[in-house]
Amino acid sequence: MTLTTFLFDLDGTLIDSIELILRSYRHTMRTHRGEEPADDVWMAGLGTPLWVQFRRFTEDPAEIDAMVATYRAYNLAHHDELVRPYDGIVEAVRALRERGRPLGVVTSKMRSGAIRGLVRASLEDAFDVVVGADEVTHPKPHPEPVRLALERLRRPATGAVFIGDSRHDIECGRAAGVKTAAALWGPFDRSHLEDLAPDYWLERPADLAAMD
Repeated sequence: MTLTTFLFDLDGTLIDSIELILRSYRHTMRTHRGEEPADDVWMAGLGTPLWVQFRRFTEDPAEIDAMVATYRAYNLAHHDELVRPYDGIVEAVRALRERGRPLGVVTSKMRSGAIRGLVRASLEDAFDVVVGADEVTHPKPHPEPVRLALERLRRPATGAVFIGDSRHDIECGRAAGVKTAAALWGPFDRSHLEDLAPDYWLERPADLAAMD
């Protein structure tokens, strides 16, 4: 099958924001709970919205809102210092764009935060659509975010691929009926995703060229 439409996750796929994410999580847990649970607890939910993540620790809506606010304040204050694009990803994305491929970002971040990350990577003009968690009713791993991106692009699921680093990305893409590609330059290795059997394994951003 010829791939014509390329959708990307943001954190862990386009931008290396993992250290920022973990610092924001640790700061929030120290502030609200006086302790830092293991990083693995947070990493297991990477790729889902903050309010879903914090539901692991409390069911109180007011406390979840407060934790989200603390996280975002710390995250924004340290964003530009700690976020950078992965080596080779800017060139790989721009090569796809130069060949006229429709491109989109599908993220569990709020749209405003996603745009800030793309600006930090100098990719703010590279994508035709950006779908944030605040624009859908059901975030990843539900298929709605990918389906919304395709709707805005006016492209069918056939010929589309969703590229991401987490299990939630692969599950979301598969549920939406598109091909899936695992980005192994992010925080998760092949063993973490192998049981999901993504359609493509990408060892480095340059491997995107072979999919076009």
